[in-house]
Amino acid sequence: MASLRFTPNGRLCFSSPLRPPKPLRRFLSHRSPLIKIYALSSNDIRVGTNIEFDGSPWKVLEFLHVKPGKGAAFVRTKVKNYITGNTVEKTFRAGSTLDEANILKETKQYTYKDGDQYVFMDMNTFEEVRLNDKEVGDRKMFLKEGAECSVLFWNGNVIDFELPIHVKLKVADADAPISGDATRSGSRPAKLETGAIVNVPPFVEPGEEVVVDTRTGQYVTRA
Repeated sequence: MASLRFTPNGRLCFSSPLRPPKPLRRFLSHRSPLIKIYALSSNDIRVGTNIEFDGSPWKVLEFLHVKPGKGAAFVRTKVKNYITGNTVEKTFRAGSTLDEANILKETKQYTYKDGDQYVFMDMNTFEEVRLNDKEVGDRKMFLKEGAECSVLFWNGNVIDFELPIHVKLKVADADAPISGDATRSGSRPAKLETGAIVNVPPFVEPGEEVVVDTRTGQYVTRA
């Protein structure tokens, strides 16, 4: 049965064994520090699930359902804190109730860098949000002006962003192909316009654009 309750920090929580309909999820999740979406079971944990405990939002990186010969079943997880970036291992009793982190994704375009600030803009409202060098980290190697990214909000505050899975980047420089390689097989390191180093096929020349998978940092195809 669905229910509404207030959490210890004063937020309204919608709890249900079933996922609320999409219109209700959108209403409940719209950047409100007062409303929380719903509770979920530890049995529903998957990679990428967002949960909240100890007053912080966490992302599940790994999980394993364990049924020992003796004792109660449990779920062992590795989770990352969106705020601090720390990664810890956390165990939950099987079937226990967890709070889903009220994380909202909004599409923003990366427009420019202002000092150590990366500026993302909503192209409909022209609202800007900013992330610093530490928050962006190594992802800057695949971040190009004009890229549409997902900016993550929790309790109305920006906590992270996600790159598009594939990006097109120009090859700035590349080692010469190995002499005598008639088949032009294998790969060679190439420096992209953002400074990233990616292994590309020998037929890819400087000045050409390539598609890169931002999750792995690997070459996908020539654009």
